[in-house]
Parts: sequence; structure tokens; C-alpha cells
Amino acid sequence: MEKRSFVEFILDFYKYMREYEISLVYEGEITQPIIKAFLSLTETKMMQQEEPGAVQRKVFHVMVECLQNVSKYSDSSIEQNYLYAGMGVFIVTRNDKEYCITTGNAMETSKIDDLKKTLELINSLDKEALNEKYKKQIKEGQLHEKGGAGLGFIDIKRKTGNNLSYEFMTIDDEFSFFILSTSVSRIEH
Repeated sequence: MEKRSFVEFILDFYKYMREYEISLVYEGEITQPIIKAFLSLTETKMMQQEEPGAVQRKVFHVMVECLQNVSKYSDSSIEQNYLYAGMGVFIVTRNDKEYCITTGNAMETSKIDDLKKTLELINSLDKEALNEKYKKQIKEGQLHEKGGAGLGFIDIKRKTGNNLSYEFMTIDDEFSFFILSTSVSRIEH
């Protein structure tokens, strides 16, 4: 990339960050120390903005669930020198009404149908049915090979009260990029 075009890219990137009120953006490996750093940065920023404690707690909870999802499910089966191996993207935006937490990671395309069914089921459940599903998963849930009983998605919807927004974008014949987005209201109910 030419020096001038890179400088223009940085300026454009800065403008987009300001326009979309992006408070945090990261691309790379998601580890526990990185999760702690994100939480610390977000806490500092939310305190400066005098965000209510209940909103802060919800944002932190959803951030942790989303980041752990990327950490656990970033497809490490992709060859180590592959562009997306074990990596993820994490973005937090804020506007007058809500915080939006978005993650993305590579996954095997063959796993999309099962994940899509899970997400569609979670999105179709009302609050009561969601709580029942959560309790049932804790009691009977089968552990996935990478740990957890698939509770993260359920818990995100329970905490936010909002559906999970998602996309699957094709990388190649074997792999796709999974983008998950959810929002946390800044208005206390």
C-alpha cells in the first residue's frame, strides 16, 4: 500500500469510528488477558460517560459471553498459517439508545446449519421459554468438544432481551466467517 493511500485509509477509518461511535475495535487472537483488558478499557470509558451501573453490568456480561464464544469457537482446525486461524474480530459501538457488541470468527461451513438452527430457536423464544431452555441446558445440556453447554447464546438473549443478529460469509469452500451482533439498551427499564 502506498504511503498516501495508507494515510487516507487511517483518516477514513478514524472518520468511520467517529461516525458510528466505535469505542473499541480489535482483530486478533482472543485470550483471557485480552478479555480482561477490554473489560478494563470499557469500564473506564463507561465511567467517564457516567453510564448507569445496571447498563455497565449488562454490557460487561454480554462482552464476556461474546468474547468467550470467539475464544472457544474460532476454528483452530484451519491451518495455522491461514489468515483466519484462531482469530476473531471484536467491535463495540454506542449511540444514544444502545451499545452494540459485534464479534466475528472463522468456522467450518459444515457447522453452519446446526448453529443457524440453534440461533433461530433462541430468537424464537419468549422470555419465559428462554429461561426454561436455559435451566434445561444447565441440567441436561451436552458439553461441546470445546467446552460449555451452548449456554452463551441463550444467556446473551436473556440479559439483553434482544434477538441475536448474525451472518455467515463465505471465505472459501470449507470455511465461513460467522458474525454475531447484539445490543444492550442504555435506557434502564
